Amino acid sequence: MNLMDILPILGMFAVVYFFMIAPQMKRSKLEKRFASELKRGDKVITKSGMHGKIAELNNKDNSCIIETMAGKLKFDRSAISMEMSKSLNVPLQVKK
Repeated sequence: MNLMDILPILGMFAVVYFFMIAPQMKRSKLEKRFASELKRGDKVITKSGMHGKIAELNNKDNSCIIETMAGKLKFDRSAISMEMSKSLNVPLQVKK
């Protein structure tokens, strides 16, 4: 086999890695960090669309209790949507 025969295959692997695998790994790290930085009182939205405020955090089973208008519900921390929840806890910026 010649190097020119293998080069297109290596190029395809590089494209798949840089456009699919690397961004997914980065997103996974961000989601894990977001879940670990949650604190009591944070407003959150779950991936299923439930809105609430964190009442308790449990590090043993990686869960949290979310207080909603219907009462308190226990969720796994991975069920909290990072994208939707970030906008709830950003302080309002003063317009100039």
